[in-house]
Amino acid sequence: MALNATLLLLNATMRAVVWSGIPFNVTVQNVPVPTIQAATDARVRITAAAICGTDMHTYHGTYGSDSAPWIMGHEAVGIIESIGSAVQNIQVGDHVVIPDSFDLGELNMALAEPWANDGAAPGLGLDYGEFYGCQAEYIVVPFADHSLWHIPSNGAVNTSREIDYLFTSDIFATGWSGVSYSGFVPGDSVAIFGAGPVGLLAAHSAIIRGASRVYVVDHVEQRLELAESFGAIPINFNGTNGTAVEQIMRLEPDGVTRSVDCVGYEAVNKINERQSNLIIMDMVAVTSSRGGISSVGVYTHNGATAGTPLGNTTTPNVEFPIVNFFEKGLTYRAGPVDVKLNAPQLTHLIETGVANPALIVSSFIDIEQAPEYYRRFSDHLETKIVIRFP
Repeated sequence: MALNATLLLLNATMRAVVWSGIPFNVTVQNVPVPTIQAATDARVRITAAAICGTDMHTYHGTYGSDSAPWIMGHEAVGIIESIGSAVQNIQVGDHVVIPDSFDLGELNMALAEPWANDGAAPGLGLDYGEFYGCQAEYIVVPFADHSLWHIPSNGAVNTSREIDYLFTSDIFATGWSGVSYSGFVPGDSVAIFGAGPVGLLAAHSAIIRGASRVYVVDHVEQRLELAESFGAIPINFNGTNGTAVEQIMRLEPDGVTRSVDCVGYEAVNKINERQSNLIIMDMVAVTSSRGGISSVGVYTHNGATAGTPLGNTTTPNVEFPIVNFFEKGLTYRAGPVDVKLNAPQLTHLIETGVANPALIVSSFIDIEQAPEYYRRFSDHLETKIVIRFP
């Protein structure tokens, strides 16, 4: 397997989920175990890793590095196995969260924020940094003191709520940020578009933060039932009650205060065809004057490469309803999320029992089952999948 040779430990292998550039196909392979290369590195033995919606973009052949193969995954928790000589805040044996973006180790004056796609994201191949992915038995994390954070414990490894903390690595922080990006304040009504993992946790976040009403829009009934179970109002855009906008406007004649796009460019319409502008059009239509909309669902256009063989099926331009947006005086914020900025607050909410993001998990699996469960997730038969390691 053509991974960075400087990371390889000869004669030691581990099991890992590998993307080889074949759409709708991942495999589980023996790959070399990574080794510490810098004084600021830490090697983590992974205890649990998740399959994410972003992994689905890669699985569908449209997102990631130009060249393959690479190890998948960017959400994980684990135990520190070894550290470099310069690591100070992390110790061997610590139980930590591995986020979807690592610290850069330097100040980048060209950026306003240290976004996850600035060459420091695991599980997306060499163009995003020479890192392994998290769906493997081990990973080496650079600048560990600033990339990792602890799972609260009383001197012992905390396994009782490990999966709740796992989701601070990406989807809980991303859903939370999507609500923040919309300009949310307590008492607002919110429409969440997409009941995948990020959308479900965006709804959970809005409820925690004091939304008056939260609507969740999707077409997968099991996901909508889950959203309803923790207090959201389900809206099935593929049913007989009209479009999502029509259904919400019957309940909110002036529109909702905030809308959040948790799907991105893979949004589909009533006939299950991809329509990348659908959610943006619906958000502008359903949001009240002087309200706010946001997008944390991925929009990307890689073009066709060995790593993204179907990348030319996306578009770099999406039609935007500028007149309605302008006349309503709406605001719009979109973009990737630096989950590290949210980690302290979300960790506290979990520790105190206010937040329970693990409620969205539908299956726990062994790594050897990953190819089957990638298919199930792609077919909307799962809400969230967690790979457990011994």
